[in-house]
Amino acid sequence: MKVIYFDTETTGLDCRRCQIIELAMLTVIDGEIEERYDRFIRVDGPLPPRITDITGITDQMLEGGKTERDVAEDLKVRLTPGTVMIAHNCQFDLQFVYHLLKRHLPMEADEIVESLDWIDTVTVLKDRKEYPHRLENAVEHYGIEKVNFHRAIDDTKALYDVTQAMKDERDDLAEYLNVFGYNPKYGVEGRFPFIKYKPQRFNRCMVGPNDILPRK
Repeated sequence: MKVIYFDTETTGLDCRRCQIIELAMLTVIDGEIEERYDRFIRVDGPLPPRITDITGITDQMLEGGKTERDVAEDLKVRLTPGTVMIAHNCQFDLQFVYHLLKRHLPMEADEIVESLDWIDTVTVLKDRKEYPHRLENAVEHYGIEKVNFHRAIDDTKALYDVTQAMKDERDDLAEYLNVFGYNPKYGVEGRFPFIKYKPQRFNRCMVGPNDILPRK
């Protein structure tokens, strides 16, 4: 089995107007870490000061980064059919990855993302613990060593540890393949046809095995 834990840092929240400035992927094949991929990506114009404040990424750091086109080609090579892609708040990162691919590989982007399986650890976490559900909350909840949040490569390492802790806690992650929970108050923007979206409210504790979101 091939699993990629991934995270993005971006210039903003709108996947159509904003760009990825850092992409990190931790590739695990048959339980062994095979690659740590971390790339800065050059963007058009200066970074918003707010983004630099949040991430610590500066314009100078991006000057030596890759082009979007180069990263699109890197993704094409690595995102092989059947790979399980895992992210915290996966809908966000999936949208940014998809739109990057769509800009540079328009004829292949849909086939690439549709050939993969996706797990959102926020959806899993909402079935495991009470609010809040950010990655740093999951790290604290599972007693994992803290990392430098808001840098993509550090978040992927934390995500890997969180996912292992979730698996040890209750081995039902496979049921969350291609099932994303969403807050019914806000709905879902940019739905993908290969993802099943289900309304998911906050729980006060871990739900029973028969009450997890994929079974509802």
